[in-house]
Amino acid sequence: MPVFGGSLEGSRVSSRHKKDPHDFDNIHSNLLQRNLKHVLNPQDNSMEPTAAKRANCVSVESNNATSEAYKMRICVATCNRADYSKLAPIMQAVKKDEELELSVIVLGCHLIDDYGSTYRYIEQDGIYIDSRLHTIVRGEDEAAMVESVGLAMVKLPDVLLRLKPDVLIIHGDRFDALSLAASAALMNIRIVHVEGGEISGTIDDMIRHSITKLAHYHVCCTERAHSRLLAMCEDNTAILLAGCTSYDKLLNTDSTNSSAVIQKWVPLDGQPHEYIVALQHPVTTNIKHSLKMFGLMIDALLDFGKKVIILFPNIDAGSKEMTRVMRLKGVEHHPDFKTAKHIPFEEFIVLVANAGCMIGNSSAGIREAGAFGTPVINLGSRQTGRETGENVLHCREADTTQKIIHALDIQYQKQYPPSYIYGDGHAIPRIMKFLKSIDITCETQKSFVFPPMPASHSRDIDHILETQSALAVDLGGTHLRVALVDNHGTILIQESSATPASNEERMTRLLEMLMNISQKAISLNCRVLGVGISTGGRVDPSQGVVKHSTKALEGWSEIDLRTPISSLLHLPVWVDNDGNCAALGVRAFGCGKGIDDFVTIATGTGIGGGVVLGGKLIHGTNFCAAELGHTKVSLGGPVCQCGGTGCVEAYSSGLALQKEAQRLHADGALGQGDGLIENDQPVSAKHLIDAAKNGNNDAQEILNRGAKAIGALVVNLVHILNPSMVVLCGVLAPVYFETVRNVVRKDTLPSASNLDVRASSLQEPALLGAASLVLEYATRRTY
Repeated sequence: MPVFGGSLEGSRVSSRHKKDPHDFDNIHSNLLQRNLKHVLNPQDNSMEPTAAKRANCVSVESNNATSEAYKMRICVATCNRADYSKLAPIMQAVKKDEELELSVIVLGCHLIDDYGSTYRYIEQDGIYIDSRLHTIVRGEDEAAMVESVGLAMVKLPDVLLRLKPDVLIIHGDRFDALSLAASAALMNIRIVHVEGGEISGTIDDMIRHSITKLAHYHVCCTERAHSRLLAMCEDNTAILLAGCTSYDKLLNTDSTNSSAVIQKWVPLDGQPHEYIVALQHPVTTNIKHSLKMFGLMIDALLDFGKKVIILFPNIDAGSKEMTRVMRLKGVEHHPDFKTAKHIPFEEFIVLVANAGCMIGNSSAGIREAGAFGTPVINLGSRQTGRETGENVLHCREADTTQKIIHALDIQYQKQYPPSYIYGDGHAIPRIMKFLKSIDITCETQKSFVFPPMPASHSRDIDHILETQSALAVDLGGTHLRVALVDNHGTILIQESSATPASNEERMTRLLEMLMNISQKAISLNCRVLGVGISTGGRVDPSQGVVKHSTKALEGWSEIDLRTPISSLLHLPVWVDNDGNCAALGVRAFGCGKGIDDFVTIATGTGIGGGVVLGGKLIHGTNFCAAELGHTKVSLGGPVCQCGGTGCVEAYSSGLALQKEAQRLHADGALGQGDGLIENDQPVSAKHLIDAAKNGNNDAQEILNRGAKAIGALVVNLVHILNPSMVVLCGVLAPVYFETVRNVVRKDTLPSASNLDVRASSLQEPALLGAASLVLEYATRRTY
């Protein structure tokens, strides 16, 4: 679930005294303990929740602190019968929540008798309407739609000024919703757009995507909608994939208890699965064609001879002409037809669930009908692009009556399994949590996340007076390093410590080192933009959580690094695996700069790495991409820390070399008479390397074997990924480099033998890569 951050420079400010995050002397030890408790016990609820923080917020207008908890003002605006069915569950949930205050605006065709005066159903549901706005200019043509948009924008400012909402919730793709979005955006009111990112193939797409660009937050229904929002440069942290709100009701509705509803709406004692629901709306980009298709549909239904419930179209341009077609063909008085301006949603879904078929171009046929497996015939282009289940048969060129009748023959009373593309029945709890996470204290200026591109030339006085920098952390199995790194990759300050044994000790030491260096950054006139963390284990970068530990960092699993560090320093925090960070360091400050496809192999206590393809770092489905140390280069071989055998890490890592050095030393074959090892000095990989330099053949053979294992890994990578460059980095890179290059030249295919193999000159690639996480994103131009 996204959690929103932001500055406290908004319409509301904290009534608590804010301490200087860089003033280490004034940080109380209980703050460290509170953050540690949250990290080590993620289920503990003693951390102050967002709602509690909000309770300490007061209005700037009052200028007086108050002990009474502030209620976030949520305004929901509904324009028609369709969007009310999606917004009603949100309204009811907000109304019941003691931390929120609901206001409701009703406009559009809700207030028109020809379309059912559906505002009355809102009142019947026990929802108080704070404002009724008559915004529809009658005429039902293109000009009337434009005039209606303008009329709504004339009336809305007074209402919004009176209600003073913190958040305005808008649904869908109607022209009325566009008026709401434009008005709220110009009045600096936060907008939550429900069901953005979808495609329906008409002018609705343009309206929907326009509202998306005006909205600050997004609640979408499907993975594809989520992906489209990201493609439209929306911030992922401002997007909630919740599912469709109507599914919360329809999946909990007993649709088998249908007799009363069917008797009410189906003509002549209809029975379940022996009637058709017809609902077609005008396509405003081609009204003439949609009128013809509507007439052909009615002719086909008349010829098909089954009972039909037909709803009047919506108020889009062309609806008046469609109503005239219905009357000319006599369906209002036909014994097999029942017409309806509006059917309450609870009854509508019962009718859809028990229909023999649904026909037309309404989104209800795509969304709600799928949950029941009801057969659907979708006519024309209006829903082209929407995700559908197997229950939908498209008839995009519905140009003859016979073609539509043939579709009816195929679909009528056919059985399909339910599909849950649009929801699982739990959207409302997710949306409520999402709404409460919105920080109403931050400014309302929206920023977009554009793809990486060369920065334009820009000069800023702050950049001249201050040095842009990042706090960088490299947490390994042996050492914990924290540094202040500037935007040129220069390490300005660095502190190092042995990695503590327990999680609590690690977090305590890490927070202390970060606070210490952030304090020193002030004296260097550095502007710290954020914290980047490189750590061993499997890391979920989107959440800032270490998912699984390595043997070198025992117990370092399910650790939330982002929350406590961000809370303590009031800075954004990025986290990634140490191998990935090494690759990022090489790309930002080393020989990988400007290279789109390369692999970095990090040598140290273990063996890690990072893969950059097409200019993007590859994480993999479960964040296990580029676990190069656990690539097998032998079917047997020594046992690796992962439990397998024959892994590269079992031959080439610092721990593997240390084990071999200890074996040689125990046999009296390491540094005999050379004074390489002093009394009681622990034997390490360094002693093995020194022995090889002094002519110890056994030591040299062990190093050659480790280098050949790395070489075999590189050969495999070349034949699988075909990168343009492979970079060795870390303390063992100089030891292995020549042998690795020779193995690659000898064993790769001729067409790949020109691979550029390099040893990185960076002393701290993972630390610099952690800094680049901050410097790349925090300095990216936002608009």
